[in-house]
Amino acid sequence: MTNNRVFNFSAGPSTLPLSVLEEVRDQLVDYDGSGMSLLEMSHRGAHYDAVHTETMALAREVFALPEDFDVVFIQGGATLQFSMVPANLLAGAASVAVVRTGSWSDKALADATEYGSAYVAWDGKPVRYARAPAADEIEVRDGTRYVHVCSNETIEGLRFPEFPDIGVPLVADMSSDIATRELPWELFDLVYGGTQKNLGPAGMALVFLRHRILTSLRQDQGAYLRYGIHVDKDSLYNTPPVFSVWVTGKVLRWIRDSGGLKAMTAAAERRAGTVYEAIDGSDGFYRCPVEPSSRSLTNVVFRLPHEDLEARFLSEAADRDFVGLKGHRSVGGCRASLYNAMPQDGADALAQFMRDFRSRAR
Repeated sequence: MTNNRVFNFSAGPSTLPLSVLEEVRDQLVDYDGSGMSLLEMSHRGAHYDAVHTETMALAREVFALPEDFDVVFIQGGATLQFSMVPANLLAGAASVAVVRTGSWSDKALADATEYGSAYVAWDGKPVRYARAPAADEIEVRDGTRYVHVCSNETIEGLRFPEFPDIGVPLVADMSSDIATRELPWELFDLVYGGTQKNLGPAGMALVFLRHRILTSLRQDQGAYLRYGIHVDKDSLYNTPPVFSVWVTGKVLRWIRDSGGLKAMTAAAERRAGTVYEAIDGSDGFYRCPVEPSSRSLTNVVFRLPHEDLEARFLSEAADRDFVGLKGHRSVGGCRASLYNAMPQDGADALAQFMRDFRSRAR
């Protein structure tokens, strides 16, 4: 690898395209001959205005966003959206249905209960979050305003292979697989994702919301928590997260110039397939707890026969410049996050290391 860069399998903040990082480096101190960094400029000035406008336009282009959707940049990442979504959408006696497929949808459920009636429309907890549900398993009650889904559970390593069409608008947390797949926009009222996995640095959420819902949102919260204000002010109600917007724009351009979302999907399938092949071909030495049909393409989770062996695996992996492979502290094990900027070489090298380690440890 160039510049002695490691293979970074961290779940987020995560690896970014090297070409983007080099471009940021070259522009950081003196932006466009201005004699100062973009990070020092007024967010109302011409330089940043151009960056802001271009990033919004690139988001529309890359995601093939319909005209009746708005693009919003909001500080706080996806976790703030767990509260902002119900705080805005749960008006009157309406309720929210949550499809609980893992840790992050469970957190979204907990926050939703603070703003209104929330219930579990399908629960993956009894099956230890080993799969996503089929559409006909999701039970939606009358009076449900929207169904919240987490398209990809980063911790448990499972995804919705297809989004369910259940006759009620979907709200999707796509933090860990945003920009890896095309979206059936007709199913959604709102889609959000933290930028720190597939789109840029930490500190911001990218939010897409259907414009017509703005007329029915609650208004009983502080100004910054209102989607309508962010839309009306073009995400410039307050000082935006300048660095996150700037780098996200560069990553979106990189995605577009690399073939767009179709190319990202094909690359994700190939990377994940390479690592899952090493798992499934190990005669049980490596085990993935997720059913094949629901396995994540971006967060591959696996266990070894015992924890001491996992510790040795992680130690030897680090010695070979494979970093970020330790599973989330709540579940243990190992996890390889294979986001858009991870080259196929990284997946190939990891799979080969897994085969070599198994041959030495048996």
